Parts: sequence; structure tokens; C-alpha cells
Amino acid sequence: MATTTSITTSYAGEKAAGFISAALLSAPTLDKGGITVKPNVKFKQVMQKLAVGDVIADASCDFTATSSVTLTERYLQPEDFQVNLELCKKDFESDWLSIEQGFSSFDELPSSFATYLIGHVAAKVAAKTETNIWNGANASAGEFDGLVALMGADSDVIDVAETGATTASNIIARLGNVIDAIPATIYGNEGLAIYISQADARSYVRAQAALGYKDLYHVGQTAMDFEGVKLFVANGLTSGQMVAAEKDNMFFGTGLQSDMNEVKLIDLADIDGSQNVRVIMRFSAGVNYAIGSEIVLSVAS
Repeated sequence: MATTTSITTSYAGEKAAGFISAALLSAPTLDKGGITVKPNVKFKQVMQKLAVGDVIADASCDFTATSSVTLTERYLQPEDFQVNLELCKKDFESDWLSIEQGFSSFDELPSSFATYLIGHVAAKVAAKTETNIWNGANASAGEFDGLVALMGADSDVIDVAETGATTASNIIARLGNVIDAIPATIYGNEGLAIYISQADARSYVRAQAALGYKDLYHVGQTAMDFEGVKLFVANGLTSGQMVAAEKDNMFFGTGLQSDMNEVKLIDLADIDGSQNVRVIMRFSAGVNYAIGSEIVLSVAS
């Protein structure tokens, strides 16, 4: 009799945290520490902005208030999402068996067929999360407003408008425009970076090669920077989009440990006799930033 694969697996609440973490935090922007992660946001987290005027005045014998303090707020409010998929086990069994038996370049072997399927779906969730972080649109199903949309609607954010496609011939000039717009209050800070797309990163390396620095940047060898400011390649950005900001000023919120997190695999073999398995995930995610006046947004149109 042929061996069959049967799975009945359910993870909920804290037990699901590992899988949800893998799905969400494996997005490159999060995985590489590009922005600050705020876990365990059950509903909403308030980010207070403190603005202080000139604090130094001429000395006197009396106490006289020397400045004004203005408190404003922004909110990080993750939205709830779900994944409902129905997959045929036979479409994945051969890949899983190859990995399990060592005929694969994978370093870590999945402990079970269920774990393999969850990992497969988690990778898809991570890719979508990366896109949502930067270019999500709340009006679209399965998306939340990304940072580019939020920054574009905020008059406090410093805008740098460019016209036409970003290429190897103009990438250096456009990065220079972003540098020139960075406020003095954050220029030179350790956490400051210019976030660029994969396409613009390739254009930058090509531009460096044209200038005779062809051996300067190799994948995994030299971290890219421009005039001393780190370049962070964010896969969720598209060509022509650049953001200059400190990582501590941008936030990704999720409820990793909340009871709303849920991962289930339901084998339909005992229900309808099919070889199908349903994968169900529930999680929350969202982004925001605190101080718009310390962010530069460059978008080419």
C-alpha cells in the first residue's frame, strides 16, 4: 500500500508566533533592520512628537519660561489580515521529500510536511508584507497604507520631485538632491539611511563602475553608501522612489503574541476524501512614522 501524507495541525495565540514572525519579519526591510519593529500592538500605539522652541535665554534672577513645547500625536494601528489557501498535497510532496532526504541546497530541514507547507506560504506572506510596508494602499484588499503613501500625504515631509526614469546616468545627481534636502538635525546621525529600490541600487553600482570604481561594490562584500550616508536596498520600493530617514523614526507594528494570531492546516482527506489541505493564517500589520519633518521623500514621475 502506498504511503500517504496526512496532516492535522493547528497553532493559535502564542504558539503561532514563530510562524507569524517568520512570515512577517522575513520581509527584507524588517529582516535587515531597516525600520523599527513594534511587536505586541494589540490595537493602537500612540507616537508622541515633541517640538521645543529656542530653550536658551539671557540669564536673570527670575524664572521665566524660555520656550514653548508642542505635543502632537501619530498613531500606529495595525490592521487585521488573513490567508485562506487550499493546496493539493501531491503538488508539494516531492519537493518536501527531496529536502528531507538531503537532495537540496536547504540548510535547515523542515521537521514535518506541515512545517514545510507553512514555510512555503509564509514566504509568500513575507513578500507581500515587504511591498505593503512601502507601497501598500489601504483601499486594496490585503494591504495597508505604506510609508510612501503616508509620507506623500504629509505636508511636514520634505518632498523632492524628479521627472523621468531613474537611470545610471542620473542616479548620482538624484541621490545628491536627497542628501541636500536632509535636515541638519539628523544629517550625520548613525541611524540615518537613504532607502532605495533594487533597480536604483543596480543603477548606482553601474554608475560607480562607469566612474572607474567597478571593484568597489560586490554583493555581500561592501555595504553601499553615498557621500557617507548608508544606502539601504528596500525591495518594496519601486524605481525612482527614495526615502531618507532614521530607522528609529519609522515603525512596523504587529500583534505577534496576541490571541488574534492563528495558523491552521486542515487536511481534507478525512473530510471529503481529497488530497487538499487548507492553510489559514490570521495576523495584524501596519506602518507609520513619528516626525515627518525629519524625512525626505523623493519620487520620480
